[in-house]
Amino acid sequence: MNDTEGVDIRVLEDPADLQRLVTMFNQVWGSITPLVGVELLRAIGHAGGYTSAAFQDDQVVGGSLGFLARHAGDPALHSHITGLLPGVRQTGVGRAMKLHQQRWAREQGLDWVTWTFDPLVRRNAWFNLHVLRAEVHEYLPDFYGPIDDAVNHRDESDRLLMAWATSGEPRAPLDAAGPGLTAVPTPEDIIVLRRIDPEAATGWRHRVRNELGGALAAGASVVGVTRTGDYLVRR
Repeated sequence: MNDTEGVDIRVLEDPADLQRLVTMFNQVWGSITPLVGVELLRAIGHAGGYTSAAFQDDQVVGGSLGFLARHAGDPALHSHITGLLPGVRQTGVGRAMKLHQQRWAREQGLDWVTWTFDPLVRRNAWFNLHVLRAEVHEYLPDFYGPIDDAVNHRDESDRLLMAWATSGEPRAPLDAAGPGLTAVPTPEDIIVLRRIDPEAATGWRHRVRNELGGALAAGASVVGVTRTGDYLVRR
């Protein structure tokens, strides 16, 4: 499904709009405490960073914040938080938001957009690697420490660092049957598994950390992901 008609994505400056974005973030993550405050969002934007929201029928349905950074020695935008309300997921709004972010970064003379995501969340792996065709550049074990919200449930916060060039041709999609590849599986739905079987969720965390993180540390590269959540690794 692709339905971005009527969706307006724009950079925010007005504190009232920023407060609406804060509220939306808290709805997505079910946080006990706010993920971020209006004051920080205002400061990030004023200092040259990126704060945007997607509006549909005058409702904030998605948003993103990022700050100026360096990646591989080049100027970059690090996208720290990007979220969508459940009702607009898998409609094309998420992709439109990331393309807006990439275009904004390119217009600012930045070479990369970077972000992190939980390697156990299949839908995000598919989106980042297959839809956007961004690159995995690093495995980061327990990057933030335990996160106490409705999504993470204090799980160890391993992350993959993604890097997305702001110019040039995107990486070509990979044939899952190509030679010389190793598949690293993931759980079907880690978010549900954390709630119903935390011990099994921890087992998956450590397995993927050892197999995927270990391969990357040894110089391997992630070249794709299957629809069933297997990372394709070239050693």
